[in-house]
Amino acid sequence: MRVDQFVSQATGMPRSEAVKVIRWGQVLVDGVKITKTSTHIDPTAEVLLDDETIVLPGDIYLMLHKPVGVVSATEDVEHQTVMDLIDHPHRHTLHVVGRLDKDTTGLLLITNDGDWSHRITAPKSHVPKTYLATLAWALTEEGAEQLRAGVQLHGEKGLTKPAEVEILPDQQARMTISEGKYHQVKRMFAAVGNRVETLHRERIGGVVLDGELPPGEWRELTSVEREALP
Repeated sequence: MRVDQFVSQATGMPRSEAVKVIRWGQVLVDGVKITKTSTHIDPTAEVLLDDETIVLPGDIYLMLHKPVGVVSATEDVEHQTVMDLIDHPHRHTLHVVGRLDKDTTGLLLITNDGDWSHRITAPKSHVPKTYLATLAWALTEEGAEQLRAGVQLHGEKGLTKPAEVEILPDQQARMTISEGKYHQVKRMFAAVGNRVETLHRERIGGVVLDGELPPGEWRELTSVEREALP
């Protein structure tokens, strides 16, 4: 990889700052001063910045309990983002796996492993996701059966894939889907004449949101949780 990319990722400094410290002769790679920013180096090389060893972050896998009102983006000039909630030394290397709407809460995965996030979000992976919805009206058994069979969404040609649906008290319902269409859960309930008032994601694949994790907080995935995803 390029030495300026290495320095930026290892330290968290913007690429423009990494370029400066390299050109100023502050970086040694395996004992050799490197001043050309486009120089390619082995990621396992010994790299010193001002005589201090710097290393690339390893693979990072986090779960976040997304609160309402926060957008699932790395940067946003108008709104607080989920990345603003991540106090991690290598936050600059992280990205959100998929997304949740601004008004949707619950489980969100964050990583620096692009291949891993692609396997989870790729349509062909069909990773199931479970949501708890509070509805405007109690879901009828007829409506639940329609959702289990697949429904026609506005603007879509075919039916949705069959969903798992559980009718709950207090105008709530739990739904598991294996697709990722735009606003899919809300649109599916709308297709059977209902409206989602609040939506909370409980599970992605085999990973369940930690019940002891408050909204806005995050933690690393355990090895067991990692193995429960593609």
